[in-house]
Formats: sequence, structure tokens, C-alpha cells
Amino acid sequence: MSGLNRSFTFLRSAVRSQLVQKANITAKPAKHVVSVGEQAFVMGVMFVTILGPSGWILANLENYKKRD
Repeated sequence: MSGLNRSFTFLRSAVRSQLVQKANITAKPAKHVVSVGEQAFVMGVMFVTILGPSGWILANLENYKKRD
């Protein structure tokens, strides 16, 4: 039983040394207010960037299935 207890002590000390302390994060107001137009533009660009290629592949799926 003492061997089992020693192994738990060893494991506990190994885990204790790997703990990471919390970062001190403080919330502040934004330095630059982002307008609704800027938000809409960025969301549109992200939409096209992510879903554009997927839509192209799905629209041309039959062409990809064909063997030349």
C-alpha cells in the first residue's frame, strides 16, 4: 500500500508543477469604435471567403465527378 501511496504522491507533485497561473486581464473600453458599415463589410468579406469556395465546388460537383 505504501508503494501505491508513493506513486500517487509522485503523480500529484508532477501535476502540481504543470499548473499555469491565470493572466491578469482587465477589460477596457474600445479605443476605436467600429461602425455598423465596417462590421457589415467585414462580415460580407468573411462570408464570401469561407462559403464562396464551398459553394463553387458544390455547384460544379458533377464536373468533378466526370472522368476525362
